[in-house]
Amino acid sequence: MATKTESIEVDTATAAALKTRAAERGVSVSELVAELVPLSLDDEAVAELDRRWAAVEAGAVTIPQAELEAWLRTWGTPDFRPRSR
Repeated sequence: MATKTESIEVDTATAAALKTRAAERGVSVSELVAELVPLSLDDEAVAELDRRWAAVEAGAVTIPQAELEAWLRTWGTPDFRPRSR
């Protein structure tokens, strides 16, 4: 059974990055992109993401980047602690 394909235009730098990442993982660019796009994302999930982003834009409290990076560096170490909300 033949698979139907479509072409999507991206800039040269993006194409190169996708090809490099796919080669590193040993998959095709199509397979890589399919992994990056969650197929189960439904309208309700998109609406929730939109709601959360609107809250951030309206000034909702977020985690400072430096604090989040420091916490991520603890993953896999004895210093790791689950984040509290």
